[in-house]
Amino acid sequence: MRKVNVELYLFIMTIIVSCNSNSGVSANSEQFIENELQKIDSLLRSTEYSYAMAKTQDSSYQVGVNQQPAEFLTASDDTAIIRKTMLEEKVAINLAGFYALECGIGLLSNQTKKKPTEILSAIVNDQLDSASVQLLNRFANATWKAGQPFRSLERITRPNFRVYNFLPADEIRKDYDQVKSAATKLLSSMQDISDSGVNEQMERIRSLLQNEKYAFEMAEFLDSSYTANVHQPIKPFISSGVDTTIIMKSAKEQKVATSIAGFYALECGVAYLAEKNKQMPSVLLRSIADNTNSQEDKMLFARLANATWKAGQPFRGLSRITRETFTPFYFLKEEDIEKDLVQIRSAAKRLLSALENLKKLSQ
Repeated sequence: MRKVNVELYLFIMTIIVSCNSNSGVSANSEQFIENELQKIDSLLRSTEYSYAMAKTQDSSYQVGVNQQPAEFLTASDDTAIIRKTMLEEKVAINLAGFYALECGIGLLSNQTKKKPTEILSAIVNDQLDSASVQLLNRFANATWKAGQPFRSLERITRPNFRVYNFLPADEIRKDYDQVKSAATKLLSSMQDISDSGVNEQMERIRSLLQNEKYAFEMAEFLDSSYTANVHQPIKPFISSGVDTTIIMKSAKEQKVATSIAGFYALECGVAYLAEKNKQMPSVLLRSIADNTNSQEDKMLFARLANATWKAGQPFRGLSRITRETFTPFYFLKEEDIEKDLVQIRSAAKRLLSALENLKKLSQ
């Protein structure tokens, strides 16, 4: 009898939450939120689930651009190798904080109507409000995650590759330190136009984003900043042989890494809104999958998707940052934004299905 009552209680709570998603959940339901986030956390670190999610994302992208979905992984992908330079890899690894900053201040500028330089100055001088810091931290976590499978899919199984809400404070601080360091350099690069309007400042950011030389300088600056922040001796960014050393990467893992960016954008956005609005992740995922979430939330996910996509491009080749679509969200066309939202909705459907299956298994 007791078991039946518990099951009935859980059922009623689920119905209440589903029918009242905009008003959040009561305090005594926070454990339900955490339980779902824990399930997402376990999926996040599963290489098997990553393959499945990447396959779904790849297929939805091809459908979204009116192409016939091709086979995701061929037999040759299992053994094929991609050759990269160690220097390009090192640059890509160190740019995550820059892309988090750029996408984050774009959102904050849109929300507050402040100029990018005003927000950058607040970051550098530790004058940014806590809500904005929280938002930037989420972008930093998303871009960092997007780079990990490019380095090796095994890296997603590490203890610090998890839902942001469960990270220790020192890990969160490391990411924000990188954002702050990127803000220091970017503000310096925009000081001469600090009195200009938003459009001119965004134009400057676009030119810097698409500049390979600036990407190298930013990566070098962030590499030394990270080393200093964790109190380690600063070493030369380019040591002997790094510029010519070739490293081998699995073609299969690189394809997974390329296709899974939207999942990390979704996961980081859902975890953020679940904590901020006290909403069940499953309820959020349902609204995303059904395309019934608010326009404000859609744009948050679109910006996170843009950030994770950007973070992956230098790993595929630094020259990719010179392309027209590698630009601040401010300049993106509606069709480009919609492509990212298609990926978000596709990932939401797959993740919601996984949560429902895990729930059935636990009953």
